[in-house]
Amino acid sequence: MPESASKRFVEQVGAWRVSGRRRIPDRAAAPDVPPAEAPLVVALHGGTYTSAYFDLPGFSLLDRAAAAGIPIVALDRPCYGETTPLDPGTETIRNSAERLDAIIAGLVAQSAEPERKIVLLGHSIGAAIALAIAARQPSWRLIGVAVSGMCLESPPEAGAAWSALPETTMVELPPALKDAVMFGPDHTFDPPMPGLGHHADAPVPRAELIDIVMGWPDIAGDVLGDVRVPVYYRLGEFDRLWVTDAEQVARFAAALSTAPRVDAALMRGVGHCIDFHRLGAEFQAGQIDFALGCGAATSDSA
Repeated sequence: MPESASKRFVEQVGAWRVSGRRRIPDRAAAPDVPPAEAPLVVALHGGTYTSAYFDLPGFSLLDRAAAAGIPIVALDRPCYGETTPLDPGTETIRNSAERLDAIIAGLVAQSAEPERKIVLLGHSIGAAIALAIAARQPSWRLIGVAVSGMCLESPPEAGAAWSALPETTMVELPPALKDAVMFGPDHTFDPPMPGLGHHADAPVPRAELIDIVMGWPDIAGDVLGDVRVPVYYRLGEFDRLWVTDAEQVARFAAALSTAPRVDAALMRGVGHCIDFHRLGAEFQAGQIDFALGCGAATSDSA
């Protein structure tokens, strides 16, 4: 696989180690984007993937963000990469949100721009965690949240399937099973997918899988109701991990009752991992435009 222009990092933040990938903006490619209007995007991957999810050749959100003049950091969540794990069995959405809130605060404090505006971006379980972080009203300067690959209800069979997983702390999904749930029909993606996507594969905490299916529906209303920044939300038409229809998207948007602005839609022609489908570039462009819009809207108070 070609080497990425992003930089891998491992840093100590207080008592925790955190790893991930960084990509600095290409100012020559985006001279019309004032630095004050370019927020830092912090991306959180979903279950069974590392931060490499956002940086695969030809599908890299990191590359596209940098070309648009946006700095971006994709973090390995706790229990992934070299990031300090949570205690076995405690890998829930709320616990992950608490830890990552503190990690991001530490990274910001250690940076050269401690007042930098931040847009959180999350996929799947990472999306639920991003929203839970936003609901905590973090001390750092959060100005928006872009999420995908999650909703309010899983199909009825999902709970039984995850409960039947091996009684181990970490679970590794077989590639064929993973492809079946992460992608839409064959006509929605091109080679080198789905094979290339496996370069970002990682074992997933069993407790995390159980919590997104069994725990998230119980806390979703409270979490979404406490998000007080603009939200950009997309759910794939062929997402096999969630109940996907216009009514679900409308309910999700309505639950974001204190968010000042919500852009929510069901995206046709894509599966769970929207980034890896034919329309992935269009999807990522929407996320980037959202981040830039959030930055521009707050530039007067920068």
